[in-house]
Amino acid sequence: MLIAIPSDAPGGLEAGVAAHFGHCAAFTLVNMEDSEIKDVKILPNMGHEQGGCMAPVMLLKNQGVDTMLAGGMGMRPLSGFQQVGITVYYNEGVPTVADAVELLANGQARAFGAAQACGGGGGDCGNDHDHDHN
Repeated sequence: MLIAIPSDAPGGLEAGVAAHFGHCAAFTLVNMEDSEIKDVKILPNMGHEQGGCMAPVMLLKNQGVDTMLAGGMGMRPLSGFQQVGITVYYNEGVPTVADAVELLANGQARAFGAAQACGGGGGDCGNDHDHDHN
């Protein structure tokens, strides 16, 4: 399983988890097999300039990501991930990428749904993101 976690700079397991997937500095990509970390890579976020909300979705899909673990995203990118076959889980507000990976490995991450998504048709919360969309 290749997991993408929106991360604060510089990315990696000890990096903070970014509050909103589209505004993160980087995606930490964690390759896991049988709940064991096999490899960690850092992929800079190219942003929304070209392709809108689907640009980061396609960037991750093209890297082979099949799982996203996020704290905040709008319905448009959530739908995009679902359309390309990437399963999205809610990160439950954990502070670091390593904590997020552990949450998923232990089966404690909920599926990301409308209740966790940011409101509005623009795909952004407009919040300063403390992100506790319960």
